[in-house]
Amino acid sequence: MRALVVEDQSDLLRTLAHTLREDGFAVDVAADGGEGLWKALETDYDAVVLDVMLPRVSGWEVLRRLRQTKKTPVLMLTARDSVPDRIRGLNSGADDYLTKPCDLDELLARLRALIRRSVGQPRPLIEVGHILLDLAARTVSKEGHLVSLTAREYALVEFLALRRGKVVSRSALYEHLFDDGEDTQSNLIDVHVYNLRKKFGTEFISTRRGMGYCIK
Repeated sequence: MRALVVEDQSDLLRTLAHTLREDGFAVDVAADGGEGLWKALETDYDAVVLDVMLPRVSGWEVLRRLRQTKKTPVLMLTARDSVPDRIRGLNSGADDYLTKPCDLDELLARLRALIRRSVGQPRPLIEVGHILLDLAARTVSKEGHLVSLTAREYALVEFLALRRGKVVSRSALYEHLFDDGEDTQSNLIDVHVYNLRKKFGTEFISTRRGMGYCIK
């Protein structure tokens, strides 16, 4: 999953980005509303963490303009904790609202719940034959036994499973699993798919030649 964090407090921005990366997200950051709006419009993020009080363009305006063209899940994170502010955020198109300071584990849980709901998968469990994905625990088991995965392997399985039955192109996988600062190889996705098939069987991930990959 790939997330954008828009926050002008540098220490908090670094903390949020680090926390999300530790939880398996690819993360892009923006320190003002103008940069955040541009990135949010140019890239199909799985979620956006958006502050309200931002330089150049306010979080309210970023949200308003983003909602004109995109349905990206947005979690507002701000020191403005009054009820009218929370109502304004939700009525403006925010999907959730947290006030600073917040518990980082709660932020992660809320963010992942938003992403699941955005793709029509509110439950944290996905069964694919004898394979069970626990999206809350971020584990995958086969026939009741946990399977050890690298962070990138898990991210790939999670992304495809949340779009079960749909073919996902290589370019979409690169866009959602890697952030701007990472150096990616053209065959890196193929290598991960190969390793996952060794662990779960060749039928677990299907290849549609010229189109991409799919979990049925």
